[in-house]
Amino acid sequence: MSDIEVWLVIISLALATLIARSSFWLVGHKINLPKRVQEALRYAPACALVAIIVPDLLLKNGELVTSWQNPRLIAGIAATIFFLLNRSMLLTILFGMVVYTGMRLF
Repeated sequence: MSDIEVWLVIISLALATLIARSSFWLVGHKINLPKRVQEALRYAPACALVAIIVPDLLLKNGELVTSWQNPRLIAGIAATIFFLLNRSMLLTILFGMVVYTGMRLF
């Protein structure tokens, strides 16, 4: 690709991103979503988080690993239980990392 083509691609992607993100600010107040859609959108962040975390806990090299020798899975389960008991995000991250490191070392 020539330099002009690279800059055209960069500018085009920047414009596409600007239009997509600013459209909600410019016309968002004129669009009313149905109540059912608004209620469903409340769960979108949790679903996105699960979609990111679960494959990382269960997959290794593209294969499903659900044995007790999977340190990511054990650390994830331990951190989830710890969070449910403690409700501290920072302590949960630290606890999960300690469990993960311990599992990997032993």
